[in-house]
Amino acid sequence: MRLLRTLTLLLGLFSPLAMAAAQYQVEVIFFRQAGEVIPASQPAPEDWAAGSQQLPAGSERGTALNGEAAKLIPANGYQVLLHQAWAQDIGASPLKISLSSGNQVFGHYPIEGTLALSQERWIDVQANLWINQFDADGVVSGSEQLKQTTRLQPGKLTYIDHGSLGLLIRVSPL
Repeated sequence: MRLLRTLTLLLGLFSPLAMAAAQYQVEVIFFRQAGEVIPASQPAPEDWAAGSQQLPAGSERGTALNGEAAKLIPANGYQVLLHQAWAQDIGASPLKISLSSGNQVFGHYPIEGTLALSQERWIDVQANLWINQFDADGVVSGSEQLKQTTRLQPGKLTYIDHGSLGLLIRVSPL
């Protein structure tokens, strides 16, 4: 009986540590697939990055999915739009990170969006990524959007398919 109480006490002491944020390497490859482009019904909103954080300086990491990215070439019907890796703490509360690529025009980028990551038992990801087209005045005239929520296993490469767009993501413990 004493052993059971001691074990229960120890589990109670360590359970907050289990819920604490852990550091991971996040790597994404956002790409266009062959076929008809499926435009979003609305262009990317002005507040596309609302509630998100930019990647902290020094969090960028070298990419490890270079072999997978090398297969996503136009000859195979693909175009890589964004390939990026960074270190990030992931805990029970979602942390939304803004991503972008290309030159900013009036608050928008050719490639922009957010990833929100959280973890309890599995890692949950909410991806909301845009590909923007600009008119001659630099105003967003049209967009494509990948918006999807899914559950990941740490360290496993996951493919998110969304019409004419795709996302490869791997979240690995550091």
